[in-house]
Amino acid sequence: MTEGTNMTDNESETKTVAAEPAEETPILKVEEKHPDEDEKENGGSKGNIQEQVPVAVDESDFVHPEGGWGWVVMLAAMWCNGAVFGIQNAFGILFLHLLNEFGSPDDEDLKFKTALVGSLSMGMIFFCSPIVSVFTDILGCRVTAVGGAALGLVGLLASSFVTSLGPMYFTYGIMFSVGCSFAYQPSLVILGHYFKKRLGLVNGIVTAGSSAFTITLPFVLSFLLKRVGLHHTMRVLGIIMFVLMIAGLTYIPLLPKPANSNQPGRRCPPMKQVFNVNIWKSLGYRIWAFGIPAALYGYFVPYVHLMKHVEERFGKDSNKEVLLMCIGVTSGVGRLIFGRVADYVQGVKKVYLQVSSFVVIGLMSMMIPLCNVFGGLIAVCLLMGLFDGCFICIMAPIAFELVGSQNVSQAIGFLLGMMSVPMTVGPPIAGFLRDRLGSYDVAFYLAGIPPIIGGAVLCLIPWVEARRVQREEKEAAMQQMPELDTRGGAGRVKTADPDSVI
Repeated sequence: MTEGTNMTDNESETKTVAAEPAEETPILKVEEKHPDEDEKENGGSKGNIQEQVPVAVDESDFVHPEGGWGWVVMLAAMWCNGAVFGIQNAFGILFLHLLNEFGSPDDEDLKFKTALVGSLSMGMIFFCSPIVSVFTDILGCRVTAVGGAALGLVGLLASSFVTSLGPMYFTYGIMFSVGCSFAYQPSLVILGHYFKKRLGLVNGIVTAGSSAFTITLPFVLSFLLKRVGLHHTMRVLGIIMFVLMIAGLTYIPLLPKPANSNQPGRRCPPMKQVFNVNIWKSLGYRIWAFGIPAALYGYFVPYVHLMKHVEERFGKDSNKEVLLMCIGVTSGVGRLIFGRVADYVQGVKKVYLQVSSFVVIGLMSMMIPLCNVFGGLIAVCLLMGLFDGCFICIMAPIAFELVGSQNVSQAIGFLLGMMSVPMTVGPPIAGFLRDRLGSYDVAFYLAGIPPIIGGAVLCLIPWVEARRVQREEKEAAMQQMPELDTRGGAGRVKTADPDSVI
């Protein structure tokens, strides 16, 4: 497993849980597998087969605890999701106080510069994800998560001492957000060490943490900002990151280390471990990794521009904050419901849940301009939040199904990195259309198209994976035929080295 590649500080725990499966006669597995099949499963590499095979043997023999210490890890990961995205989503509360602290709320130029701090912070979390996945593979989940939380803590403390907006780009927009990125991704990967049958439910509970923080933290921040001011509020947020550091210490890896990660005399990890290209050799993963970013070009437009649209349609006195609360509450409910549902959906067919979420959100985006009654918008937001939770909570379970636990860290990391582009580009395009056309109607209509198209593309994944399984089963059956005809002990002649000229 990617998290187990470097477990210097808890190597004894890993060996205690997984030592026996890791030592179960890997030589027999080498004799039974066809070399061509090994090349296909290991990314087509023609390296030492005996180094690659034990990885599959260890992973297949490993029994997930499905509980125990895993419940503690689940709570720690839940705190991580809440702390990271709760603080990020509450930037709108900090935004007004930053304007008052460093200038005037009526300064349009200052509004743009201050908003850039928040957008830079959110973008860096996803942009850094491919780099975080490499560190997770090399250092393990625990070291990466604790180090990221520490960096985020330093960033918040530094932000509490700045006296102008310029340093905030570095302290909050870069240091804090990069720390959040390093703390967030291991919280998704470590769950695969403890859960398999309940992985969907556990991911639903973990991701519901961000909904809980998003609903409650704005009220807490508003109270603190009025009582103690901006700088002391930043220091209180630092306490949340300090707790996140402690939570990261619970990420004890269980899955056995790959056999090729402990080669004697090697100081640096192998290049294929640093940059795992095997994930891109899976057609199902490639479709998934490009289909989801394609859907996100319109996915976040309603979340950014809905409030302004409500003001233009229903007036500034409309109770538009209720819509955000509806989205937040039903998103948390959706993560719990669909996380549990995903546990009953076999294999990569979990993708159909994401397809349904994209289709519903796309249709609801198109419905927003048609709602001339405020109650209609509430119904639309309730459905959007419900299926937003569906999309988020099953990302990690799908990644485990497509690439396996050995490759899941970089699979998630590269996907999050690719998601940063449409998340950044989509809302400004919608704003440009509003300025040109005078309303958000066309922007919302167009925003519903990419999620529907992206969902249609994802429907190919179960078909592609079924074809791959059938092909592998056929090759395995062909491999068994020569062994049935050679009972005199010469059965290995026809399964010799693929490079042999005989």
